[in-house]
Amino acid sequence: MDKSEYSITSKHIYSGKIVKLRVDEVALSNGHLTQREVVEHAPAVAILAVDDEGNVLFVRQFRYATGKELLEIPAGIMEKGESPEETARRELKEEVGYDAGYLKHIASFYSSPGFSDEIIHLFYATGIFPSKLNSDEDEIIEGIRLNPEECKRLIEEKKIEDAKTLAALLWYLNQIKSILPSKN
Repeated sequence: MDKSEYSITSKHIYSGKIVKLRVDEVALSNGHLTQREVVEHAPAVAILAVDDEGNVLFVRQFRYATGKELLEIPAGIMEKGESPEETARRELKEEVGYDAGYLKHIASFYSSPGFSDEIIHLFYATGIFPSKLNSDEDEIIEGIRLNPEECKRLIEEKKIEDAKTLAALLWYLNQIKSILPSKN
């Protein structure tokens, strides 16, 4: 069964620094017409940075849209002409003051495909070493390191509310599950 949708008209409503909003009239494969609101967003990266002891590097920052501080892995928007790996290294330096000896692409995923085209490239960084760049002026962030058991506890307590961070941690904890104690 064909589930494709085809744009008939497209109207740009808003264009800002980070996002653009458009409203499209689309034809569904069953012949019906409807509207789709689409937030256009630049590609982004997220980095699961792990030190030699297995601790994960996080940033804690206030997120205006949620009205509260969130605990997240380092992340950021790709600049024009920058590869995902270049962005990952730049964001590590800007947000937590480190670079990585080893950087592996884990996955790429859409953050909220029901209304946005934002794709996030997730990287795993190890062999980290100090290498600082100046932070962005519009971010006030605090760097934090947590061991895998603390990460697991925060997930269980529902204190990790950021999707990219949750996805990265679940991947990481699955990779090292044999070394974490189980709760029987």
